Amino acid sequence: MAVTEQTCSIARSLEVLGERWTFLILREALSGTSRFADFRSALGVAPDILSDRLATLVDAGVLEKRPYREPGARARDSYHLTEAGHELKVVLGALQQWGDQHRPYEPGPTVVRRSADGRPLHVAFVDEEGVEVPLDEVRFRRTSTYPA
Repeated sequence: MAVTEQTCSIARSLEVLGERWTFLILREALSGTSRFADFRSALGVAPDILSDRLATLVDAGVLEKRPYREPGARARDSYHLTEAGHELKVVLGALQQWGDQHRPYEPGPTVVRRSADGRPLHVAFVDEEGVEVPLDEVRFRRTSTYPA
């Protein structure tokens, strides 16, 4: 992957994540999908688009390839989330939470966020002391390193 000149972290992130299929691939990976054919089957995505998105995620360090071989078949690669990929769970959770609230599916959510012991979860800003900060108190401020 080419070195980027973007100063904005949102713009740099979108260079990797800015395609619709990318988020859907990540959704499937977070659910345990790792094989090309399984991604394709679950998403109905064209193979060339899937190949391109997987390559972008591998190049960016979000997924890693691992070889596998079915008995009697040629070696293939499976795709597994890296630590950076697992950290995107909060991004997908925030998108899901927003969609559930502002673009709801009539019959209700198809997936819910729960802790390992089953408690309902929501995505929030939390300060360094672990206290949730209400959205109307969150500010995005430019730093002194932001170019003029």
